[in-house]
Amino acid sequence: MDQHISHIFGRDKKKTMGTFKLLQISDCHLGSTPNDTLLGMDTDQSLIDVLEQAQRTESPDMVLCTGDVSNDGGPVSYARFLCLIDEFFPSVPLAWLPGNHDDPDNMLKVGQHPLELAHHVNGWHLIFLNSRIPGEEGGRLGRAELQRLDRELSAHPASPTAVFLHHQPVPVGSAWVDQYVVEDADAFFDVVDRHSQVRLISWGHVHQEFHQRRNGVSLIASPSTSVQFLPNSDEFKLDPAMPGYRTYTLHADGHFEMQVVRAEKKMYSVDMTATGY
Repeated sequence: MDQHISHIFGRDKKKTMGTFKLLQISDCHLGSTPNDTLLGMDTDQSLIDVLEQAQRTESPDMVLCTGDVSNDGGPVSYARFLCLIDEFFPSVPLAWLPGNHDDPDNMLKVGQHPLELAHHVNGWHLIFLNSRIPGEEGGRLGRAELQRLDRELSAHPASPTAVFLHHQPVPVGSAWVDQYVVEDADAFFDVVDRHSQVRLISWGHVHQEFHQRRNGVSLIASPSTSVQFLPNSDEFKLDPAMPGYRTYTLHADGHFEMQVVRAEKKMYSVDMTATGY
């Protein structure tokens, strides 16, 4: 992954403030053609609806997309994504990481926006992991990423830490999607358990809200900006819930608040009878 590193621009990494607000979006699934659809949903329009909602109500210090920016990995889809982020949040730094539908090489071809390894701000340490297995739906971190995670945590033992990846490291309660749990999740948690400063672990991929606690760490899934998957369904089913985003407000003393916000109710042409995608 080292060849896919660039720096977050526009902010002093040593800057401290009362709070740091992170706006997390995920699983946008943009196509290479404008207004391409996913199961009938216009994913450009749904992302615009989410960003409009966020622009009205949020003042984030960073935007983070936790993977599946694109549905086909095409460079045109990434260029359009960056244009939309710049339209709604032109002065806000962006971090993104790859999902199983993404092509990291094409992500780098379209601009200066970063695919970051880690970021330190307001006393917090943010770590971005790559769980993508090229050509596969499921996720795996692998030895190099796990070693990097251990190094990052060892280097900042006093900093409250948030870890982000694309795939879920724990089952979320739906058999069809839980077959894609991170393959080396046990090794991942072996690392996490050695470092008490980890406060939260968050991911995308599952297109739904999820929150549980493990050894004092919040485990959190965020909704998609496109179609939503029905929670606690062992078979593939869509949820009529609106596309949404999640925010984290990170306080310098190590505590945080989070919230899911969804776009205002509107009609999308979604195939609710779909049995897969």
